[in-house]
Amino acid sequence: MHSILATAARHGRLVLIVGLVVGIAMPGLALSMRPWIGAMVAGLLFLAALRVGPRQAMGALGQVGASVGLAAGFQVAMPVAAILLFAMLGWTGAALATFFVLMLAAPPVSGSPNLTIMTGNDAAPALRQLVVGTALVPLTVLPVFWLTPSFGEPSAVFAAAGGLMVLIVVSAGIAFLIRSTILREPSTKALQSIDGLSAIAMAVVVVGLMSAVGPALQKTPLVFAGTLALVCVVNFAIQIAATAIARQTGHMERAAATGITAGNRNVALFLTVLPDQVIDPILLFIGCYQIPMYLTPAVLGRFYRSRA
Repeated sequence: MHSILATAARHGRLVLIVGLVVGIAMPGLALSMRPWIGAMVAGLLFLAALRVGPRQAMGALGQVGASVGLAAGFQVAMPVAAILLFAMLGWTGAALATFFVLMLAAPPVSGSPNLTIMTGNDAAPALRQLVVGTALVPLTVLPVFWLTPSFGEPSAVFAAAGGLMVLIVVSAGIAFLIRSTILREPSTKALQSIDGLSAIAMAVVVVGLMSAVGPALQKTPLVFAGTLALVCVVNFAIQIAATAIARQTGHMERAAATGITAGNRNVALFLTVLPDQVIDPILLFIGCYQIPMYLTPAVLGRFYRSRA
């Protein structure tokens, strides 16, 4: 079993690509897996927290304070700026505008610590940003929803964010308990196994978010190609810009985690809490967005490793 997991860890980027391919090729399977995404995300969070450990995850109080500042910039300033830009362009209400505003308002994706590990960097800052960003969602969504009444009442988002926060606390709490008792000093073998399990878990999770991609690829390939190109450019541009800013401001140790958490957001958080008339037109955007997210270690791996 260890040899299988070690192989998955060594080829983590390929494992993620396999998950994307399966999700695109089997939309029926993707639809059937959507109800299980919450449980799979819990497992993913557990593995990330188990890999990092409580001491690294918590960090100094000053680092947690920095995470709060980043959450304000990522989840408030960026979506509000996008709302104003789309209003100036007359695109308010367009599917493209709706998706990007929701994406920017979302906290980091639950797999961001695992993506950070795959790029050869410390996952602790990414895990901190994930926890802090998710905890602050009930506050950070207020200006976004106030400026975009079509999204509905923020109360539904509060409930979803609260549920996600409980998921994080329980999953991370159990993992930290194990690291503090049974697995205080994990061996290289144990860490390899955790990394392999994480790669496989991420590949499974993404299948459930790709239900709209396969049909679009078959029926409207030009629309699919345009949507994919757009979300790839935006995702990678945000990651590179955020990493560069972190480096320029002297935060070398968390530059990679900053870029990964800035560009890869948990927009799926809004799937079950917003009206169908808001969500249905952006399902293709959400599915396509998983592709640059899961290709991050392959496409930007060298970029991040050179800055590790």
